Amino acid sequence: MTTTGSILLVDDEEKILKSLGRALRGEGHRVLERADARQARALVADGGIDVLVVDNLMPEMTGLELIRDIVATVTEADRPQIVMMTAHATVADAIEAMKLGALDFLQKPFEIDHLLVTVSRAVDHQRLRTQHRYLLTERDEEYDHYGIVGRSRSMQEVITRAERVAETRSTVLITGETGTGKELVARAIHDRSAQRHMPLIKVNCAAIPETLLESELFGHVRGAFTGATTNKKGRFALANGGSIFLDEIGVMPPGVQPKLLRVLQEREFEPLGSERTERIDVRVIAATNRDLRQLTGEGRFQEDLFYRLNVIPIHLPPLRERSEDIPVLAEHFIAKHAQRTGKPIDRVEDGVLAALRQYGWPGNVRELENTIERAVVLSTGGVLAVADVSILAPAVPAAPALPALRLHQNLEWAERETLRQALERARGVKKDAAELMGISQRALSYYLAKYRIDNP
Repeated sequence: MTTTGSILLVDDEEKILKSLGRALRGEGHRVLERADARQARALVADGGIDVLVVDNLMPEMTGLELIRDIVATVTEADRPQIVMMTAHATVADAIEAMKLGALDFLQKPFEIDHLLVTVSRAVDHQRLRTQHRYLLTERDEEYDHYGIVGRSRSMQEVITRAERVAETRSTVLITGETGTGKELVARAIHDRSAQRHMPLIKVNCAAIPETLLESELFGHVRGAFTGATTNKKGRFALANGGSIFLDEIGVMPPGVQPKLLRVLQEREFEPLGSERTERIDVRVIAATNRDLRQLTGEGRFQEDLFYRLNVIPIHLPPLRERSEDIPVLAEHFIAKHAQRTGKPIDRVEDGVLAALRQYGWPGNVRELENTIERAVVLSTGGVLAVADVSILAPAVPAAPALPALRLHQNLEWAERETLRQALERARGVKKDAAELMGISQRALSYYLAKYRIDNP
C-alpha cells in the first residue's frame, strides 16, 4: 500500500500542474499547486508539506534558487523532501540541488509512473525521518530524567549529581538498599556520557562464583587453569572505551580486590595465566547495598579500593523516605504494565494511591512495581481497585520482611493456580481461558511464560 502525504507542486505551466496534480491525487495524496515560487516558499515556511516537487526553469525565481532559500531559512526538521523537475540542459542545476539536500530529480520528459514512484519514495523518506525525530525526542526526554521517576528533593539531587558525573570519566559508587534502582542510575550515567555509543558491560559480583570472578573480569589464556581450553576476553576488555558496572561490589573476594585496585589506579591488568599487560580506558561504576566503610573496618574490604571507588558517591534513598514519589511511581507502573499486558486501566479507584503511601515497602521500588504488575493483572473492568492491590490488605504489617515474603509466595501460587484452572476449564483454548480470567490473550501468554506453565 502506497504511503500518502501532502505534496506541493510548483511549475509555471498550468497544464503540467493540472496533469501531475490529477495523477498524484489519484494515488491518494493531498496536492497543492502553485505557479509562483515565492508563494510556494511561504507554504513551505508554514509547515505541513511532506514533498516539494518543483520545476527548475521558472520566471522571477528558479527552482534551484527556491531550494537554496528553503535550505537557508527552514530548519531541517521542518523541511520537506525535495524533488526537482529539470530539462536536459539544466541537469547540472539538479545535481547541485541534490548536494543541497534534494532527494531526487526528474528529467523532462518523464513518465507519470516515474513521478508517482519518486513521490511515493519521498513520502516514505519523510515519514521515516519524522518517526526517527520522534524517537530521538522521546529518548532525549527519557534521558533528561534518566528514566528515573521521582519528584522528591532527594531524587532530584540524585538526578543532578548523575547529570554532572555523566560528563566526566570519574569513578562512581552508587549505594542504597536492594530495589532502589542502582542499576538504572548506572545506565543513565553511561547513556548520558560521551561514551554512550560504546558498551556498558554489567557484572553482578554476587552471581559469579568466587573461583571464576577473576577470570570473568580480566579474562584468561588457554591452560591458565583446568578447563581453560581457549583464550577468553574478560569483562574489562569487552568494556574498553565504554563503562563497566560492578554490582554488589561489597561481596568481591579479597583475592580479586588488589587487581581491581590496579585497574583503577593504572588502567591496566594481565589476564589470568598471562604475562602480557593490557591497557584499557574504562569508566567504572560500582554499586552496593552494604556499608563499605564498615566492611573496611572489619578487614573484609580493602581500604585503598574503597577510596578509589568512592570518588563520586551517589546514594539512593529507600522508598519509605520519599513517600511523595509513590503515587508518581505507581501511575508510571500502571501505564507500563497495562500496555505490556494489553489490559488498559481507565480508572484507579479512590484510595489506592493514598493506601500505597502508607505501606513500608521493604523491597523498595522493585517491590512496588511487582505489586502494581500483579494488581493490573487481577483488575477487572478497566478499574484498578484497592482489593486488587493485595499487599494493602489490613492483615499485612507495615514493613516486616518475613511476612511480606510469605505474602509474595502465596500470591504467586494463587496466580499459577488461577492460570492452570482457567486453562483446564477452557480445555486448553487460550482465548477462552483469557476470557474466563478477564484478561487479553497477550496478557495470558505473558503470564504463562512468566510462570513457565505448559498448556495442557
